[in-house]
Amino acid sequence: MKLRSLAPAFAVLCIGTASAQVLAPQYPGGYKPQFDEDKPWEEQKWALPEYPADANLVRFYVSPTTPFEFFVDSKSVSVGKDGVVRYTLVARSPSGVDTVNYEGLRCATSEHRIYAFGRPGGSWSMSTVPWREISPSNAQRWQFTLQKDFFCLHGKSIRSASEGIAALEKGGHPWVKSLDGSWNSGTR
Repeated sequence: MKLRSLAPAFAVLCIGTASAQVLAPQYPGGYKPQFDEDKPWEEQKWALPEYPADANLVRFYVSPTTPFEFFVDSKSVSVGKDGVVRYTLVARSPSGVDTVNYEGLRCATSEHRIYAFGRPGGSWSMSTVPWREISPSNAQRWQFTLQKDFFCLHGKSIRSASEGIAALEKGGHPWVKSLDGSWNSGTR
Protein backbone atom coordinates (compact mmCIF):
# COMPACT_ATOMS: atom_id res chain seq x y z
CA MET A 1 0.00 0.00 0.00
CA LYS A 2 2.76 2.41 0.74
CA LEU A 3 4.17 1.82 -2.74
CA ARG A 4 0.87 2.71 -4.36
CA SER A 5 0.70 6.02 -2.43
CA LEU A 6 4.23 6.92 -3.58
CA ALA A 7 3.49 6.23 -7.26
CA PRO A 8 1.50 9.46 -7.88
CA ALA A 9 4.17 11.55 -6.11
CA PHE A 10 6.90 9.89 -8.17
CA ALA A 11 4.96 10.54 -11.39
CA VAL A 12 4.57 14.25 -10.52
CA LEU A 13 8.28 14.47 -9.72
CA CYS A 14 9.23 12.89 -13.07
CA ILE A 15 6.86 15.14 -15.05
CA GLY A 16 8.09 18.24 -13.19
CA THR A 17 11.74 17.36 -13.84
CA ALA A 18 11.08 16.62 -17.51
CA SER A 19 9.20 19.89 -18.04
CA ALA A 20 11.95 21.85 -16.26
CA GLN A 21 14.49 20.34 -18.66
CA VAL A 22 12.32 21.29 -21.64
CA LEU A 23 11.97 24.87 -20.36
CA ALA A 24 15.69 25.27 -19.60
CA PRO A 25 17.57 26.90 -22.48
CA GLN A 26 19.49 24.43 -24.55
CA TYR A 27 22.76 25.52 -26.14
CA PRO A 28 24.44 23.43 -28.84
CA GLY A 29 27.63 21.85 -27.58
CA GLY A 30 27.05 23.30 -24.11
CA TYR A 31 27.77 26.86 -25.41
CA LYS A 32 26.26 29.57 -23.24
CA PRO A 33 26.36 33.11 -24.67
CA GLN A 34 28.09 35.75 -22.55
CA PHE A 35 26.62 39.16 -21.98
CA ASP A 36 28.53 42.23 -20.84
CA GLU A 37 26.82 42.23 -17.46
CA ASP A 38 27.94 38.61 -16.91
CA LYS A 39 31.62 39.55 -17.26
CA PRO A 40 33.61 40.99 -14.38
CA TRP A 41 34.82 44.54 -15.02
CA GLU A 42 38.36 44.76 -16.26
CA GLU A 43 40.30 48.00 -16.61
CA GLN A 44 41.75 48.58 -20.05
CA LYS A 45 45.37 49.47 -20.66
CA TRP A 46 46.03 53.19 -20.70
CA ALA A 47 48.97 55.45 -21.47
CA LEU A 48 50.07 58.67 -19.82
CA PRO A 49 49.18 61.77 -21.82
CA GLU A 50 51.55 64.59 -22.64
CA TYR A 51 52.15 66.96 -19.75
CA PRO A 52 49.50 69.73 -19.82
CA ALA A 53 50.14 73.05 -21.52
CA ASP A 54 48.43 76.22 -20.27
CA ALA A 55 46.87 76.79 -23.72
CA ASN A 56 44.86 73.54 -23.37
CA LEU A 57 43.52 74.10 -19.84
CA VAL A 58 39.76 74.50 -19.38
CA ARG A 59 38.72 75.98 -16.02
CA PHE A 60 35.78 74.54 -14.09
CA TYR A 61 34.08 75.67 -10.91
CA VAL A 62 34.27 73.46 -7.80
CA SER A 63 33.14 75.32 -4.69
CA PRO A 64 33.03 78.76 -3.09
CA THR A 65 34.92 77.33 -0.11
CA THR A 66 38.13 76.55 -1.96
CA PRO A 67 40.66 79.21 -2.91
CA PHE A 68 42.10 76.93 -5.63
CA GLU A 69 41.30 77.17 -9.33
CA PHE A 70 40.71 73.87 -11.13
CA PHE A 71 41.42 73.00 -14.76
CA VAL A 72 41.25 69.97 -17.03
CA ASP A 73 43.69 69.59 -19.90
CA SER A 74 41.39 69.30 -22.92
CA LYS A 75 43.99 67.26 -24.86
CA SER A 76 44.02 64.57 -22.15
CA VAL A 77 40.29 63.78 -21.88
CA SER A 78 39.40 60.27 -23.05
CA VAL A 79 36.57 57.78 -22.57
CA GLY A 80 37.71 54.16 -22.46
CA LYS A 81 35.83 51.06 -23.58
CA ASP A 82 35.97 50.12 -19.89
CA GLY A 83 33.70 53.11 -19.09
CA VAL A 84 36.44 55.15 -17.41
CA VAL A 85 36.77 58.85 -18.18
CA ARG A 86 40.47 59.77 -17.95
CA TYR A 87 41.84 63.32 -17.78
CA THR A 88 44.67 65.49 -16.48
CA LEU A 89 43.67 67.76 -13.62
CA VAL A 90 45.50 70.96 -12.67
CA ALA A 91 44.76 72.49 -9.26
CA ARG A 92 46.26 75.98 -9.02
CA SER A 93 46.83 77.53 -5.59
CA PRO A 94 46.25 81.26 -4.95
CA SER A 95 50.04 81.74 -5.10
CA GLY A 96 50.15 80.16 -8.59
CA VAL A 97 51.61 76.75 -7.68
CA ASP A 98 50.13 73.90 -9.76
CA THR A 99 49.34 70.39 -8.57
CA VAL A 100 48.97 68.08 -11.59
CA ASN A 101 47.35 64.61 -11.56
CA TYR A 102 46.38 62.16 -14.27
CA GLU A 103 43.10 60.68 -13.01
CA GLY A 104 40.18 58.45 -13.92
CA LEU A 105 36.48 58.40 -13.03
CA ARG A 106 34.52 55.16 -13.11
CA CYS A 107 30.96 56.44 -13.40
CA ALA A 108 29.19 53.09 -12.98
CA THR A 109 30.58 52.61 -9.46
CA SER A 110 31.19 56.24 -8.46
CA GLU A 111 34.93 55.69 -7.99
CA HIS A 112 38.07 57.62 -8.85
CA ARG A 113 41.72 56.83 -9.18
CA ILE A 114 44.90 58.85 -9.52
CA TYR A 115 47.18 57.19 -12.08
CA ALA A 116 50.12 59.58 -11.88
CA PHE A 117 51.33 62.76 -10.19
CA GLY A 118 52.94 65.57 -12.14
CA ARG A 119 56.51 66.48 -11.24
CA PRO A 120 58.34 69.77 -11.71
CA GLY A 121 59.87 69.87 -15.15
CA GLY A 122 56.92 68.18 -16.86
CA SER A 123 57.38 64.51 -16.06
CA TRP A 124 55.10 61.98 -14.34
CA SER A 125 55.46 59.89 -11.20
CA MET A 126 53.30 56.74 -11.23
CA SER A 127 50.78 56.32 -8.42
CA THR A 128 49.86 53.15 -6.56
CA VAL A 129 46.60 54.64 -5.28
CA PRO A 130 43.76 52.14 -5.86
CA TRP A 131 40.19 52.94 -6.92
CA ARG A 132 38.34 54.85 -4.18
CA GLU A 133 34.76 55.92 -3.64
CA ILE A 134 33.89 59.47 -4.67
CA SER A 135 32.42 61.48 -1.82
CA PRO A 136 31.00 65.03 -1.84
CA SER A 137 32.56 65.61 1.57
CA ASN A 138 35.99 64.43 0.45
CA ALA A 139 38.83 66.96 0.55
CA GLN A 140 39.32 66.19 -3.14
CA ARG A 141 35.91 67.60 -4.07
CA TRP A 142 36.90 68.25 -7.69
CA GLN A 143 36.36 64.56 -8.47
CA PHE A 144 32.77 64.77 -7.20
CA THR A 145 32.21 67.93 -9.26
CA LEU A 146 33.67 66.39 -12.42
CA GLN A 147 31.53 63.29 -11.90
CA LYS A 148 28.29 65.12 -11.09
CA ASP A 149 28.44 68.07 -13.48
CA PHE A 150 30.61 67.04 -16.42
CA PHE A 151 31.63 63.43 -17.03
CA CYS A 152 28.96 61.09 -15.59
CA LEU A 153 25.26 61.12 -16.44
CA HIS A 154 23.06 58.99 -14.20
CA GLY A 155 25.82 56.44 -13.55
CA LYS A 156 27.01 56.27 -17.17
CA SER A 157 30.10 57.91 -18.62
CA ILE A 158 29.93 60.51 -21.35
CA ARG A 159 30.12 59.07 -24.86
CA SER A 160 33.19 60.91 -26.09
CA ALA A 161 36.02 63.22 -25.14
CA SER A 162 34.45 66.03 -27.18
CA GLU A 163 31.24 65.73 -25.14
CA GLY A 164 33.24 66.15 -21.93
CA ILE A 165 35.25 69.07 -23.26
CA ALA A 166 32.06 70.82 -24.44
CA ALA A 167 30.54 70.32 -20.96
CA LEU A 168 33.64 71.86 -19.36
CA GLU A 169 33.60 74.81 -21.74
CA LYS A 170 29.88 75.45 -21.08
CA GLY A 171 30.21 75.18 -17.29
CA GLY A 172 28.27 71.91 -17.00
CA HIS A 173 26.73 69.12 -19.04
CA PRO A 174 23.35 70.19 -20.47
CA TRP A 175 21.69 66.97 -19.26
CA VAL A 176 22.63 67.49 -15.61
CA LYS A 177 19.99 68.79 -13.22
CA SER A 178 21.00 71.45 -10.74
CA LEU A 179 20.25 71.22 -7.02
CA ASP A 180 16.97 73.12 -7.43
CA GLY A 181 15.76 70.51 -9.96
CA SER A 182 16.02 72.75 -13.03
CA TRP A 183 18.10 71.64 -16.01
CA ASN A 184 21.62 73.01 -16.12
CA SER A 185 21.83 75.85 -18.61
CA GLY A 186 25.57 75.43 -18.92
CA THR A 187 26.36 78.65 -17.04
CA ARG A 188 27.18 79.36 -13.44
